[in-house]
Amino acid sequence: MSRRNKLEKFAELLTLINVYQNYSFDHPALHYTGGNLVQRKGKWAKEHFQNDNPIGLELACGGGEYTLGLARQNPEWNYIGVDVKGNRIWKGAKQALADELANVAFLRTRIEQIEQFFERGEIQEIWITFPDPFLRKSKSNRRLTALSFLNKYRNLLVEGGILHLKTDSPELYDFTLETLETAPFCKILYHDDDIYSQPLVQPALDIKTKYERMHLEAGKQIKYLQIQMG
Repeated sequence: MSRRNKLEKFAELLTLINVYQNYSFDHPALHYTGGNLVQRKGKWAKEHFQNDNPIGLELACGGGEYTLGLARQNPEWNYIGVDVKGNRIWKGAKQALADELANVAFLRTRIEQIEQFFERGEIQEIWITFPDPFLRKSKSNRRLTALSFLNKYRNLLVEGGILHLKTDSPELYDFTLETLETAPFCKILYHDDDIYSQPLVQPALDIKTKYERMHLEAGKQIKYLQIQMG
């Protein structure tokens, strides 16, 4: 992608009514349309979505394919896709507007900062779909199911809230199972290392991103974990 194209997308992000951005790890300010500073922590449903529907997050959402799929399946829910890459979020945000999906928003920030932007218990479920598995052991703390991240999710989710992991990586799947053994506040409700070998346990698992289709064409097995946090 050319630098000019990226700059054009970054400029357009400032005009999109379903996009919020944080520019600095050291300063957790939230910028909305026109670069205006806003505060949404604890008020996402009321002030952005203008309803009292439950909220789901998709972390490391990329272009937002899964976020959009969830929103289409569940119009009675609100969904927020979170990613640090503005050019990726631009794609999902534009599609949501084109499809008139009012129950979708996007937040551009690092996931390490996620607690800065949501109140304790504000979220009902979290989806992590095909994240970078960070296969090098020296980077295991960057995996989105590392214990440090699980503690953050626990603070965001309502009591008994659900965390979903969908991945093609056996390493990340096994790592997550091992990590959960050290997290007494987590309860595994369901896990499967090959979800398409039997009927799917829920419709949301049938949402397939471009990358998942590539994984399936390459013969990879798709794995899933459903975790309750309390």
